[in-house]
Amino acid sequence: MPNSQSVIPNVLAERYASGAMKAIWSPEGRILIERDYWIAVMKGQRELGLKIPAKAIKDYEKVKGQVDLESIDRRERQLLHDVKSRIEEFNGLSGHEYIHLGMTSRDLTENVEQLQVLRALELIRLKAIAALKKLSERSVEYRDLMITGRTHNVPAQATTLGKRFAMAGQELLIGIDRLHDLVERYPARGLKGAVGTQLDQQTLFEGDAKKVAELEEKIVKHLGFGNVMTNVGQVYPRSLDLDTVTALEQLASAAVNMTTTVRLMAGQGLMTEGFLKGQVGSSAMPHKINCRSSERIHGFGTILKGYATMAAGLTGGQWNEGDVSCSVVRRIMLPDAFFAIDGLLETYITVLGNLGAYENAIAAENEVQLPFLATTTILMEAVKAGAGRETAHEAIKEHALAAGSEIREGRPSEAKLTERLAGDDRIPLDLKQLNKLLSQSDRFVGAAGKQVDTFKRQTAKWVKKFPASAKIKPGSLL
Repeated sequence: MPNSQSVIPNVLAERYASGAMKAIWSPEGRILIERDYWIAVMKGQRELGLKIPAKAIKDYEKVKGQVDLESIDRRERQLLHDVKSRIEEFNGLSGHEYIHLGMTSRDLTENVEQLQVLRALELIRLKAIAALKKLSERSVEYRDLMITGRTHNVPAQATTLGKRFAMAGQELLIGIDRLHDLVERYPARGLKGAVGTQLDQQTLFEGDAKKVAELEEKIVKHLGFGNVMTNVGQVYPRSLDLDTVTALEQLASAAVNMTTTVRLMAGQGLMTEGFLKGQVGSSAMPHKINCRSSERIHGFGTILKGYATMAAGLTGGQWNEGDVSCSVVRRIMLPDAFFAIDGLLETYITVLGNLGAYENAIAAENEVQLPFLATTTILMEAVKAGAGRETAHEAIKEHALAAGSEIREGRPSEAKLTERLAGDDRIPLDLKQLNKLLSQSDRFVGAAGKQVDTFKRQTAKWVKKFPASAKIKPGSLL
């Protein structure tokens, strides 16, 4: 084994992932799962009639926590087979040779990896709901704060900051729905043997297929899966890995979209993602207050897109009853995809907890933009007052473009959009009517407040269903 100073770390795991996620995917954690799995298989086989001494099982249980990675590594360098090295290590510790009876390597590795995936999915579900809860809280906090809504990144209509958060929440709800569905239906490969026919287990049990089925049921239940596949070969379909990684990517998109908006608003001086005491924005420019965490979330999203591409590359690539051409990809893709989404959600929860709005700056922007934001409402009121829609549309466009040009050229006091509209015979509304219209700011945000209320109720249902999500505290961000 190389000395610790020369080991190249997994950056995603060491720098960004939480301790809980690293524990699921650590070499020690995997070996402990494998040994628990082997013991469960032995117990099931003994209960169904195989001659496995109870003392042997106890001896295995006594030493299952003795994990010596260097010893296992030495065995693998000689055997050039990872599973065989771990079998011999465990047998050597216990003094017996009863594990792995009737099993192929994939009976072990497929189910163990799937258990890691399932546990990681369950952890991510809790963190996603924790992020949803924090997003709902901020949405309610800013429920009625009117802002300049933008499409194509230019002023469009008024909305509220709370509605903007709820919009991000809608995408997160869709991602959580998909993730939850995946967790609930995620199936184990089960004990299927070398090509999926369960031949070796049936041989052990003298051809008794009923006992083999009962053994598989025991093991799948012990592992915690609700479903098991019936027809597989050496490996389970790799399209299931694509389902997993793309579910993580979809979940990430909600956070990436929201924090991209945070970055845009910060650039306009309307919002901050939070800037902690002692934090430095730039080594060269002392005044800088960068959205470093939001940028990091964008980076995590890019990483997950890459892993989704890797997962897609494995689908449809298995030969006959299976091969291991996917092995090197999956050893990187699966744990690292979970490290990335884990770091992303931890960062997102922290951003949502620390961000703040500059309400005076938002109000100043609204004052300049409101006459423009209200043009669709003015158009509808003009039509109601007898104007033709297209005629009124053309008139409003002409004056809005002219007024907008004054603002862009540094003469906002000369914009006077309402005065321009009031003086145009094509718009059957006078200045008093237009000013009264603009004073009714609440009407310009439409149903934004009620939509925030709906988002709050939708979030509460998830938090109630998974109360442990309320205890999630991010700890891997800095």
